[in-house]
Amino acid sequence: GKDNMDDCIILENYIAGMFVPCKRLLDSHDPSTGKVWAKIPDSGKLEIDAAVAAAKRAFPGWSALSAHQRAQHLLRVADLLESRLDEFAEAESRDQGKPLWLAKTMDIPRAVLNLRHFAHTIPHQLNTSSVQPEPGVFNYTIRESVGVAGLVSPWNLPLYLLTFKLAPAIMCGNTVVAKPSEMTSVTAHMLCKLLNETEFPVGVVNMVFGVGLSAGAALVSHPNVPLVSFTGSTITGRHIASAAATHFKKVSLEMGGKNAALVFSDCDLDACLNTLKRSAFINQGQVCLCTSRIFVQRGIYDEFLEKFVAIARDIKVGPPTDPNVFLGALNSQPHLDKVRKYVQYAIDDGGSVLCGEGVDNLILPREYQNGYYMRPTVITDVGDETRCMQEEIFGPVVCVSVFESEGEAVDRANNTKYGLCASVWTSNVGVAHRVAHKLKVGTVWTNCWLVRDLDMPFGGVKESGVGREGTQESLQFFTEPKTICTKIV
Repeated sequence: GKDNMDDCIILENYIAGMFVPCKRLLDSHDPSTGKVWAKIPDSGKLEIDAAVAAAKRAFPGWSALSAHQRAQHLLRVADLLESRLDEFAEAESRDQGKPLWLAKTMDIPRAVLNLRHFAHTIPHQLNTSSVQPEPGVFNYTIRESVGVAGLVSPWNLPLYLLTFKLAPAIMCGNTVVAKPSEMTSVTAHMLCKLLNETEFPVGVVNMVFGVGLSAGAALVSHPNVPLVSFTGSTITGRHIASAAATHFKKVSLEMGGKNAALVFSDCDLDACLNTLKRSAFINQGQVCLCTSRIFVQRGIYDEFLEKFVAIARDIKVGPPTDPNVFLGALNSQPHLDKVRKYVQYAIDDGGSVLCGEGVDNLILPREYQNGYYMRPTVITDVGDETRCMQEEIFGPVVCVSVFESEGEAVDRANNTKYGLCASVWTSNVGVAHRVAHKLKVGTVWTNCWLVRDLDMPFGGVKESGVGREGTQESLQFFTEPKTICTKIV
C-alpha cells in the first residue's frame, strides 16, 4: 500500500533477514491530519527473544570479518539509501510531522552520512602500545566486539538517530536488535528492505517494533544483550539504567535537555535572532538540543524581545508538504496536549504569553484541521524555579528572561537538572571562552548552533545523560579493550 498513501501501511518485524508478521498491531498516526496511516507490530518478549537469538547466531560470523569487509556492506546500504532519499524523506515527514524540506535536507542526508562516516572511520582506529624496558615486556591493546547491542531510538529524528547508533554498533562487529519509537517506525522498516536488497548478512540487524513497556523493557533487560544505547526521555532512561544495572550491561543514555542561550549586549543581534529562530523552533521544537531558555542582557533585552516575538509570529505553521512551512505538526496528540499544558502552567505561575498558543489564531486547510499543530510560543516573566524553566517541554515554546552580569547568566543557565548543550552570543572572545568553561553541559556553541562534527564527543551531563557518542566515543562504547602483554627480553 505504498503507492496509494491513503491505504494503511502494515509493518512487520525484521528478524533473521525475514519479515515476520505480528498478530497484535498498534495505530500510528499521520500527525499532519490526525489519521491512522500505519499499523505497527505490538511486540513483546516473544519477538525480542527471537530477534536476540538471531543476532546471537549471526555474531560469530559478523565479528570475524575485518572492519573493511563490514564497511563494504554498510556503504552499499548508504548508497542505496541516498538513491531513495526522496522516498525516505516523504515517509519520515508523513510519519513524524516535520516539514518535507527538513526531512530532505537534514534527516535523510544525515542518516546517509552516519552510515558512511562510521564505515570510513572505524577501520582506521589505531591500537595503543607500550614497551616497558624494566620488566622487558611489550604491551598492546585490541578492541573486541562485545555481542548483541540493543538500540532504542526516539521519534523526533527517527532514521537520523537510529543510524547514529546502528552504524558504529555493527562497524565494531556487534550484531543489533533495534527498537525504534512506535510513533515513527516506518523509515526503520524501509531500511530493513534496503538491507535485504543489498544482501546484508542475515541476523546482523534485527528490528522489533512496539512500545517501550513491553518490547523495549524485554530488550534492555535481556541477559544476552550486553550493550544498550538509548536516546529519549530522562524518565525512560532512568528505567533503562536500573534494568541494565543488575546485568552489569554497558549503557549509553542520551536524554533530555533544558538548553539555554546566553545573549550578551555586544553580540551580533541579527545573526543571533536568525539562529535562535531555528534553535528554538526547528522540528517543532522537538530536538533534544533545542533552545528553551533565552537569557538576554539588560542593554538589548527590549529590542531582542520585540524582534524575537515578531520573528516567532511570522513563522508559517501548517502542512508538512508545503515548502513555505517552517513548523509542521507535533508528533502526537498526547504530546501536543502536554506542550499546551506547559503554556497553561506558565500563566498559572505568573508568566506572560507574548505570542503563539492561546494568543494568535492558527488557520489550517480543511483536511489538516485535526492535525497536531501549534504556533511558536514565546513566554516571559516566569521565575527560574517555575515548571516552564525547569522541566523539558520539547515543543515550540521558549522562555525569555533578562540578566545583568556574566556571573548571574552562568549561574541561572546552570540552575537546572539537565546539562546537554548551550549557546553563547557575544563578540568578546574572552567572555565566550570563560562562559563556555563554566556552563555545565556537554556542548557549548558560540555564535552558532547545531554545527555538528561527528568526530567530536556528543552527549550530556547531569540528567541529560551518561556516556558520549562520536567517532572515538562510539568505538569505545561498542567494543571492549583487551591488553596483551608479551615478554620480549
